[in-house]
Amino acid sequence: MILDVGAATGLDVIAAPSPNFNDRKTPVSLILLHYTGMESGAVAIERLRDREAQVSAHYVVREDGRILQLVGEDKRAWHAGLASWRGESDVNSASIGIEIVNGGHDFALPAYPAIQIDRLITLVADVMKRHGLGAECVIGHSDVAPGRKQDPGEHFPWGRLAAAGCALATPRAGEPVADVGSGLEAIGYALDPGLDAVIEAFQRRWRPACVDGNADRETRALIAALADRS
Repeated sequence: MILDVGAATGLDVIAAPSPNFNDRKTPVSLILLHYTGMESGAVAIERLRDREAQVSAHYVVREDGRILQLVGEDKRAWHAGLASWRGESDVNSASIGIEIVNGGHDFALPAYPAIQIDRLITLVADVMKRHGLGAECVIGHSDVAPGRKQDPGEHFPWGRLAAAGCALATPRAGEPVADVGSGLEAIGYALDPGLDAVIEAFQRRWRPACVDGNADRETRALIAALADRS
């Protein structure tokens, strides 16, 4: 089933069905953002629609802003892999997956075009509205899979999404958290991959200028501020 999301927002969504989905086990509570991380959008879309690949997403946003829908939002797309957020290990069931065409770290982590982010914001806002989700529900693949995934990467303009109400804004740092692990768990991170990997994932989202896995004062202060919001 391909949903007509354009009715509410004026978005022109192109149906490009993928066979890679099954039934959800939980209601939608997250929007998970990815980069495709391949040499081109065409190659990525082909893979997301390849039955043998066993991967998919609900939407793909191309560099020129065109939006493709591969899986209906009522179904469970296969985009998160081994992942966890706020104790939910079936992230595929709990999320809408949006792939953003970008070469990622394997292809020099190119900048995201403005038109692509404009259209992404419109899509995310529409999904949020229809599912009753807040800005805190929009997260990156690296957040749910620390140490395994890096997308959407340090160049992703989270600030633009936050300004539009489609992601949390970076908080004003306060007093550093005393227990880094507990603070990260309070935000939503699972510590299973190891604390250093989780700190690095946290920094990739909240302090992308320096992603070193070091729990320095600035990092601990940001963890404290975000844990207080949770």
